Amino acid sequence: MIVKYNSKERELLARIMRAEAVGEGNLGMLMVGNVVVNRVLADCLTFKDVNSLYDAIYQANQFSGTSSPLFYSSPTSKELELTDRILKGEYYHPATNSLWFYAPSGSSSCRSLWYGQQLAGRYKSHCFYIPDSGVCKQLH
Repeated sequence: MIVKYNSKERELLARIMRAEAVGEGNLGMLMVGNVVVNRVLADCLTFKDVNSLYDAIYQANQFSGTSSPLFYSSPTSKELELTDRILKGEYYHPATNSLWFYAPSGSSSCRSLWYGQQLAGRYKSHCFYIPDSGVCKQLH
């Protein structure tokens, strides 16, 4: 177990993974899960007071998926299986050390910097961003 969680937080993680990345397939949802877990692990930047999956998912102005209808239905067994993989510590590049992601409009390229953070890479429509080296020592 990479972070502490309860059954409600496990379901919350599955739901936000679906709401943010169902169109990206299983790997895209796994990468969103990586970002959420990284925010719990990171005791830095705007995540200093994020101590649980609940805190990470409901942190103000972070995940637009919390307002999606996809977020408000129960997770499927497949979504829970993906969540369990994340909670056991599986990581996928470019989300491995990422704390942020966004989807640029249309076929636009990822910005090399987004809010001052470095581009780690792109997967389908999502661009993933990492903090500068040494800023968030808790990340792998």
